[in-house]
Amino acid sequence: MADADHSANERELIESVGPWGFTTRRTYRLPDGSHAVWRSRHHRKRLPGAIRAEAVSPGVILLRSLWMPWHMSWWIGVVFAVGSSLFMLGSVLSLSPSLARSWSLDAHAVNAVFFAGSVPFTTAAYLQLFQAGNAGRVSLRGPQPSRRVLFVGWRPREIGWLSCALQFGGTLLFNVNTFDAMQPDSNWLRQDWAIWIPDFAGSVLFLVSGYFAFAETCHASWAWRPASLSWWVTFINLLGCVAFMVSAVFAFVPPDPPSLDSAAISVAFTLLGALCFLIGSLLMLPETAAPQRS
Repeated sequence: MADADHSANERELIESVGPWGFTTRRTYRLPDGSHAVWRSRHHRKRLPGAIRAEAVSPGVILLRSLWMPWHMSWWIGVVFAVGSSLFMLGSVLSLSPSLARSWSLDAHAVNAVFFAGSVPFTTAAYLQLFQAGNAGRVSLRGPQPSRRVLFVGWRPREIGWLSCALQFGGTLLFNVNTFDAMQPDSNWLRQDWAIWIPDFAGSVLFLVSGYFAFAETCHASWAWRPASLSWWVTFINLLGCVAFMVSAVFAFVPPDPPSLDSAAISVAFTLLGALCFLIGSLLMLPETAAPQRS
């Protein structure tokens, strides 16, 4: 089946599907009788289609994905991986104070590691939003290139753009949350207002964004598509969003000390979420090089 960026001037739309009124996949009949498939994630991220699926071996794809600096999606995966690694490092240091002390790091220095991790998160999230805003329109004649460069764009009718916009907003809140955590110790009320509320709100945005991205690859509210690498990328990232949400719930600081070590539970789920994001980020590299199934 040919990819939807076929250069035919005339094509007949025979299928249009997607969750909740969004369109994430279109199937066209070309003048020669063959079919072409357009997918919203592939379109906005400029991923390869399935036309060469039988011609490229997994080994070639992995080697190719190690160095693709001309492709923005490759950079997005690399930068997200850096941020995820820093969040994992900060979590490990928080859960192992003896290791932090052996590196001469106090609690404020460990919090600085989290803040450092939030910066590449925001950078990669913005690149995704920029990419979605400049993906170009689609008509019966195929994808149309964007006429001008947009720094953000406004495409609320596209689930992919909404996912990217929500994720970018969440990363900005994580910037605030992790920066405030580096400030001198304060009472429980300030910690909740300055640290927990941005963390909780950012986690909610991440969770909605992750589910939108997942539904985009499912072309429905839920689907099991293990043959699709893009499905695995968004599914594992969604698990990371769930872990971050659980972490935010346990990060709440009550007036009186809780009966369980909620801070340690929160950090443990942050570690789990960061691990999921790292795996998802690394999978984005072969996704950039690999022909995809629908």
